[in-house]
Amino acid sequence: MPESLLLKSRHGAVLQITVNRPDKLNALNAATLDALDAAFADAADDDAIRVVVLTGAGPKAFVAGADIAEMNALTPVQGRDFSLRGQRMMRRVEKMPKPVIAMVNGFALGGGLELAMCCHLRIAADSARMGQPEINLGLIPGFGGTQRLLRLAGRSATMELCLVGAPIDARRALELGIVNRVVPAEALETETLALATQLANSAPLAMRGIIDCLNVGGACGIEEALEYETAQFGLMFSTQDMREGTTAFLERRKPGFQGA
Repeated sequence: MPESLLLKSRHGAVLQITVNRPDKLNALNAATLDALDAAFADAADDDAIRVVVLTGAGPKAFVAGADIAEMNALTPVQGRDFSLRGQRMMRRVEKMPKPVIAMVNGFALGGGLELAMCCHLRIAADSARMGQPEINLGLIPGFGGTQRLLRLAGRSATMELCLVGAPIDARRALELGIVNRVVPAEALETETLALATQLANSAPLAMRGIIDCLNVGGACGIEEALEYETAQFGLMFSTQDMREGTTAFLERRKPGFQGA
C-alpha cells in the first residue's frame, strides 16, 4: 500500500485523512480504495481517535471521481469487482462507530460524491461542485451512488442528477440535503475542525449508538427500528458516560466523557 496515496494528521482526538493524488484530482483507483479501507479499519480500532475528517489534497478537488484510465480497460467481471471494492470500503466508512466528516473542498463527482455521501456529515466549501456524471461515460454509479443519493435527496433529485449527469453547486446540494453545511472556502478547514473537535468532546458511546440506530433504521421497517432504538437507549444506562453526563447537567458543569 503506497503510503503517499493518503496523508494523515492528528488534531487531538481528531484524525484527518487526505486523499493524496492531486495530479489526478484525487481520483479513486483500486490502490486508493484499498488504502482508505485500511486507514478506516485502523481508525475504528484506535481508541484515541474519536472523529475522522476526510478530504482531498490540493485546491481543486475533494475526489473528482473514479480513475477513468484504470476503468477503461476493465472486463465486466473486473468492473463488478471494482464496484464491490468501492462499496466495501464505503460501507466500512458508513458503519464506522465514530463520526466521519467529509470536508468537501472542491469537485466531488462520481465516486467522489459517493465517498462524501457515505460519511456521516458533509461540510462543503461554497466553491465546491457535486454530481453523478457517470451517464456521460456510458456508466451508472457503482459505489452506492444511486442508493445513498436516493436516501439523502429523494427520488426526483436522484433521477435528475444521475440521468442528466450535470454537476450542481454547493448551495443546491445544501437545498437537496446532500450536504449539511456550506461555508466560505477560506473558512472550510477551520469550520470543519471546529465541528470535529466539538464531536470529539462528546459522548463516544452515545455517538456510536446514534450512528447504529440510523444505519439499522434506514434498512428496516419502523417497528424494528424503534425496537432497536429502545434497546440502544437502555444500553446507555450501563455506561459511565451516561452517569457523568446526567450528573454534570444536575451540577451545572461541563461533562468529561471517557467512552466507558
